[in-house]
Amino acid sequence: MTLPVVLTIAGSDNSAGAGAQADLKTISALGGYGVTAITCVVAEVPGKVSAIHPVPPAIVAEQIRMSLAAFPVAAIKTGMFHSEEIIRAVVETLAECFTREPRRPAFVVDPVMVATSGDSLLRPDAVALYGEFLFPLATIVTPNLDEVRTLLGRPVRSVADMREAGRELAAKYGTAFLIKGGHLGGSVATDLLVLGDGAVHVFEAGFVPGVSTHGTGCTYSAAIATGMARGLALPEAVGEAKRFVTRAIAGFLRWEKGGRSTDALNHFSSQAE
Repeated sequence: MTLPVVLTIAGSDNSAGAGAQADLKTISALGGYGVTAITCVVAEVPGKVSAIHPVPPAIVAEQIRMSLAAFPVAAIKTGMFHSEEIIRAVVETLAECFTREPRRPAFVVDPVMVATSGDSLLRPDAVALYGEFLFPLATIVTPNLDEVRTLLGRPVRSVADMREAGRELAAKYGTAFLIKGGHLGGSVATDLLVLGDGAVHVFEAGFVPGVSTHGTGCTYSAAIATGMARGLALPEAVGEAKRFVTRAIAGFLRWEKGGRSTDALNHFSSQAE
Protein backbone atom coordinates (compact mmCIF):
# COMPACT_ATOMS: atom_id res chain seq x y z
CA MET A 1 0.00 0.00 0.00
CA THR A 2 1.26 3.49 -0.82
CA LEU A 3 -0.07 6.91 0.13
CA PRO A 4 0.75 10.28 -1.45
CA VAL A 5 3.50 11.97 0.54
CA VAL A 6 3.15 15.54 1.80
CA LEU A 7 6.09 17.42 3.34
CA THR A 8 5.28 20.13 5.86
CA ILE A 9 7.99 22.67 6.65
CA ALA A 10 6.66 24.25 9.82
CA GLY A 11 7.05 24.99 13.51
CA SER A 12 6.31 22.57 16.32
CA ASP A 13 3.32 23.43 18.56
CA ASN A 14 3.35 21.65 21.91
CA SER A 15 -0.45 21.92 22.19
CA ALA A 16 -0.75 20.08 18.84
CA GLY A 17 -3.53 22.35 17.60
CA ALA A 18 -1.39 24.20 15.05
CA GLY A 19 1.95 23.85 13.30
CA ALA A 20 3.42 20.56 12.14
CA GLN A 21 1.28 18.57 14.57
CA ALA A 22 -1.95 19.93 13.08
CA ASP A 23 -0.54 19.38 9.59
CA LEU A 24 0.22 15.72 10.27
CA LYS A 25 -3.27 15.08 11.62
CA THR A 26 -4.82 16.78 8.60
CA ILE A 27 -2.66 14.91 6.09
CA SER A 28 -3.48 11.59 7.76
CA ALA A 29 -7.22 12.31 7.92
CA LEU A 30 -7.31 13.13 4.19
CA GLY A 31 -5.43 10.08 2.98
CA GLY A 32 -1.83 11.24 2.80
CA TYR A 33 1.44 10.39 4.51
CA GLY A 34 3.02 13.36 6.26
CA VAL A 35 6.74 14.01 6.71
CA THR A 36 8.20 17.05 8.43
CA ALA A 37 10.97 19.61 8.50
CA ILE A 38 10.70 21.45 11.82
CA THR A 39 11.73 25.12 11.65
CA CYS A 40 11.23 26.19 15.26
CA VAL A 41 9.81 25.03 18.56
CA VAL A 42 6.92 27.09 19.90
CA ALA A 43 5.63 27.02 23.48
CA GLU A 44 1.94 27.87 23.13
CA VAL A 45 -1.64 27.06 23.90
CA PRO A 46 -4.72 28.52 22.21
CA GLY A 47 -4.68 32.23 22.95
CA LYS A 48 -1.06 32.53 24.10
CA VAL A 49 2.46 32.16 22.68
CA SER A 50 5.08 32.24 25.45
CA ALA A 51 8.33 31.30 23.68
CA ILE A 52 9.79 30.57 20.23
CA HIS A 53 13.12 28.82 19.71
CA PRO A 54 14.40 28.54 16.11
CA VAL A 55 16.01 25.38 14.77
CA PRO A 56 19.45 26.02 13.19
CA PRO A 57 18.94 26.69 9.46
CA ALA A 58 21.37 23.92 8.47
CA ILE A 59 19.23 21.38 10.36
CA VAL A 60 16.07 22.66 8.68
CA ALA A 61 17.76 22.27 5.30
CA GLU A 62 18.96 18.75 6.05
CA GLN A 63 15.48 17.63 7.10
CA ILE A 64 14.15 18.82 3.72
CA ARG A 65 16.95 17.11 1.79
CA MET A 66 16.47 13.81 3.60
CA SER A 67 12.70 13.78 3.02
CA LEU A 68 12.93 14.67 -0.67
CA ALA A 69 15.70 12.13 -1.26
CA ALA A 70 13.82 9.24 0.36
CA PHE A 71 10.17 9.91 -0.53
CA PRO A 72 8.29 10.72 -3.76
CA VAL A 73 6.91 13.94 -2.25
CA ALA A 74 3.81 15.00 -4.18
CA ALA A 75 3.15 18.26 -2.32
CA ILE A 76 4.93 20.59 0.06
CA LYS A 77 3.38 23.11 2.41
CA THR A 78 5.11 25.72 4.52
CA GLY A 79 4.09 27.17 7.83
CA MET A 80 6.00 29.18 10.39
CA PHE A 81 9.59 30.18 9.54
CA HIS A 82 10.28 32.86 12.19
CA SER A 83 13.49 34.30 10.73
CA GLU A 84 15.19 35.50 7.57
CA GLU A 85 17.92 32.88 7.96
CA ILE A 86 15.41 30.02 7.98
CA ILE A 87 13.54 31.37 4.95
CA ARG A 88 16.78 31.63 2.98
CA ALA A 89 17.78 28.08 3.99
CA VAL A 90 14.39 26.71 2.90
CA VAL A 91 14.40 28.55 -0.44
CA GLU A 92 17.97 27.54 -1.28
CA THR A 93 17.35 23.91 -0.34
CA LEU A 94 14.10 23.64 -2.29
CA ALA A 95 15.71 25.22 -5.36
CA GLU A 96 18.56 22.74 -5.08
CA CYS A 97 16.21 19.77 -4.71
CA PHE A 98 13.70 20.86 -7.36
CA THR A 99 16.40 20.75 -10.03
CA ARG A 100 16.75 17.01 -9.37
CA GLU A 101 13.03 16.18 -9.13
CA PRO A 102 11.49 14.63 -12.28
CA ARG A 103 8.20 16.25 -11.33
CA ARG A 104 8.08 19.31 -9.13
CA PRO A 105 5.70 18.93 -6.14
CA ALA A 106 2.72 21.22 -5.66
CA PHE A 107 3.81 23.99 -3.29
CA VAL A 108 1.45 25.65 -0.78
CA VAL A 109 2.80 28.69 1.07
CA ASP A 110 0.96 29.64 4.25
CA PRO A 111 2.60 32.98 5.17
CA VAL A 112 2.42 32.56 8.93
CA MET A 113 3.04 36.01 10.36
CA VAL A 114 0.56 36.52 13.20
CA ALA A 115 -0.93 33.94 15.58
CA THR A 116 -4.67 33.78 16.24
CA SER A 117 -3.82 35.25 19.66
CA GLY A 118 -2.32 38.34 17.95
CA ASP A 119 1.25 37.41 18.81
CA SER A 120 3.82 38.05 16.08
CA LEU A 121 5.35 34.84 14.71
CA LEU A 122 7.74 36.36 12.16
CA ARG A 123 10.62 38.78 12.63
CA PRO A 124 10.11 42.00 10.62
CA ASP A 125 13.25 41.44 8.55
CA ALA A 126 11.71 38.23 7.19
CA VAL A 127 8.44 39.59 5.80
CA ALA A 128 9.89 40.99 2.56
CA LEU A 129 11.58 37.68 1.78
CA TYR A 130 8.22 35.96 1.29
CA GLY A 131 7.46 38.14 -1.70
CA GLU A 132 10.98 38.06 -3.04
CA PHE A 133 11.69 34.33 -2.83
CA LEU A 134 8.75 32.15 -1.68
CA PHE A 135 5.69 33.48 -3.51
CA PRO A 136 7.26 33.10 -6.98
CA LEU A 137 7.80 29.38 -6.24
CA ALA A 138 4.29 28.78 -4.93
CA THR A 139 1.36 26.99 -6.52
CA ILE A 140 -0.89 28.85 -4.08
CA VAL A 141 -0.42 31.32 -1.18
CA THR A 142 -2.99 31.27 1.66
CA PRO A 143 -2.95 34.51 3.72
CA ASN A 144 -5.56 35.48 6.29
CA LEU A 145 -6.72 39.09 6.50
CA ASP A 146 -4.04 40.11 9.01
CA GLU A 147 -1.39 38.74 6.67
CA VAL A 148 -2.96 40.46 3.65
CA ARG A 149 -2.78 43.73 5.58
CA THR A 150 0.91 43.08 6.29
CA LEU A 151 1.61 42.31 2.64
CA LEU A 152 -0.31 45.24 1.15
CA GLY A 153 -0.02 47.81 3.94
CA ARG A 154 -3.78 48.41 4.15
CA PRO A 155 -6.73 46.79 5.93
CA VAL A 156 -9.24 44.51 4.23
CA ARG A 157 -12.75 45.09 5.57
CA SER A 158 -15.13 43.47 3.06
CA VAL A 159 -15.46 40.73 0.47
CA ALA A 160 -15.02 43.40 -2.20
CA ASP A 161 -11.72 44.40 -0.56
CA MET A 162 -10.71 40.72 -0.51
CA ARG A 163 -11.38 40.40 -4.24
CA GLU A 164 -9.32 43.50 -5.01
CA ALA A 165 -6.48 42.37 -2.72
CA GLY A 166 -6.45 38.88 -4.21
CA ARG A 167 -6.27 40.13 -7.77
CA GLU A 168 -3.51 42.59 -6.87
CA LEU A 169 -1.42 39.91 -5.16
CA ALA A 170 -2.02 37.28 -7.85
CA ALA A 171 -1.02 39.73 -10.59
CA LYS A 172 2.06 40.89 -8.68
CA TYR A 173 3.43 37.42 -7.94
CA GLY A 174 2.00 35.43 -10.84
CA THR A 175 0.46 32.72 -8.69
CA ALA A 176 -2.85 31.85 -7.05
CA PHE A 177 -3.88 33.45 -3.74
CA LEU A 178 -6.53 32.17 -1.34
CA ILE A 179 -7.75 35.17 0.66
CA LYS A 180 -9.33 33.79 3.83
CA GLY A 181 -12.16 35.95 5.17
CA GLY A 182 -12.96 34.26 8.45
CA HIS A 183 -11.87 37.33 10.43
CA LEU A 184 -14.56 39.49 8.77
CA GLY A 185 -17.17 38.06 11.12
CA GLY A 186 -20.81 37.61 10.24
CA SER A 187 -22.78 34.39 9.79
CA VAL A 188 -20.88 33.22 6.70
CA ALA A 189 -17.12 32.69 6.35
CA THR A 190 -16.17 33.58 2.78
CA ASP A 191 -12.85 32.75 1.13
CA LEU A 192 -11.77 33.81 -2.35
CA LEU A 193 -9.41 31.80 -4.54
CA VAL A 194 -7.89 34.18 -7.09
CA LEU A 195 -5.92 32.42 -9.82
CA GLY A 196 -2.90 33.86 -11.58
CA ASP A 197 -5.07 34.87 -14.55
CA GLY A 198 -7.45 36.81 -12.28
CA ALA A 199 -10.27 34.23 -12.27
CA VAL A 200 -12.06 34.08 -8.90
CA HIS A 201 -13.64 31.08 -7.12
CA VAL A 202 -15.81 31.74 -4.06
CA PHE A 203 -16.02 29.31 -1.13
CA GLU A 204 -18.51 29.82 1.69
CA ALA A 205 -19.40 28.01 4.88
CA GLY A 206 -21.41 28.88 7.96
CA PHE A 207 -19.38 30.71 10.61
CA VAL A 208 -19.04 28.59 13.77
CA PRO A 209 -19.41 30.88 16.83
CA GLY A 210 -18.16 30.28 20.35
CA VAL A 211 -15.00 28.35 19.49
CA SER A 212 -11.71 29.76 20.78
CA THR A 213 -8.98 27.72 19.14
CA HIS A 214 -6.04 28.05 16.79
CA GLY A 215 -4.49 26.21 13.86
CA THR A 216 -7.21 26.81 11.28
CA GLY A 217 -4.73 28.29 8.78
CA CYS A 218 -2.28 25.42 9.22
CA THR A 219 -5.07 22.88 8.84
CA TYR A 220 -6.52 24.60 5.77
CA SER A 221 -3.21 24.81 3.91
CA ALA A 222 -2.26 21.23 4.83
CA ALA A 223 -5.63 20.04 3.51
CA ILE A 224 -5.09 21.89 0.22
CA ALA A 225 -1.64 20.32 -0.14
CA THR A 226 -3.02 16.85 0.56
CA GLY A 227 -5.80 17.27 -1.99
CA MET A 228 -3.31 18.29 -4.66
CA ALA A 229 -1.02 15.40 -3.67
CA ARG A 230 -3.98 13.09 -4.35
CA GLY A 231 -4.37 14.62 -7.81
CA LEU A 232 -7.17 17.14 -7.28
CA ALA A 233 -7.13 20.33 -9.34
CA LEU A 234 -6.52 23.46 -7.27
CA PRO A 235 -10.16 24.68 -7.01
CA GLU A 236 -11.31 21.17 -6.02
CA ALA A 237 -8.52 20.88 -3.45
CA VAL A 238 -9.51 24.23 -1.92
CA GLY A 239 -13.18 23.22 -1.82
CA GLU A 240 -12.39 19.96 -0.05
CA ALA A 241 -10.08 21.77 2.37
CA LYS A 242 -12.75 24.37 3.16
CA ARG A 243 -15.24 21.64 4.03
CA PHE A 244 -12.64 19.80 6.12
CA VAL A 245 -11.61 22.79 8.21
CA THR A 246 -15.25 23.79 8.75
CA ARG A 247 -16.00 20.30 10.12
CA ALA A 248 -12.89 20.44 12.31
CA ILE A 249 -14.10 23.71 13.84
CA ALA A 250 -17.73 22.61 14.24
CA GLY A 251 -16.66 19.33 15.89
CA PHE A 252 -14.20 21.07 18.21
CA LEU A 253 -12.79 19.44 21.33
CA ARG A 254 -12.83 21.12 24.77
CA TRP A 255 -11.08 20.45 28.07
CA GLU A 256 -11.58 22.14 31.44
CA LYS A 257 -8.74 22.63 33.89
CA GLY A 258 -7.98 25.18 36.57
CA GLY A 259 -11.07 27.22 35.84
CA ARG A 260 -10.30 27.74 32.15
CA SER A 261 -11.37 26.06 28.94
CA THR A 262 -9.00 24.95 26.19
CA ASP A 263 -10.43 24.26 22.75
CA ALA A 264 -8.86 22.44 19.83
CA LEU A 265 -9.83 21.59 16.28
CA ASN A 266 -11.12 18.06 15.80
CA HIS A 267 -9.19 16.85 12.77
CA PHE A 268 -10.97 13.50 12.87
CA SER A 269 -14.52 14.78 13.36
CA SER A 270 -15.76 13.29 10.08
CA GLN A 271 -14.50 9.83 11.04
CA ALA A 272 -16.37 10.10 14.35
CA GLU A 273 -19.73 10.82 12.67
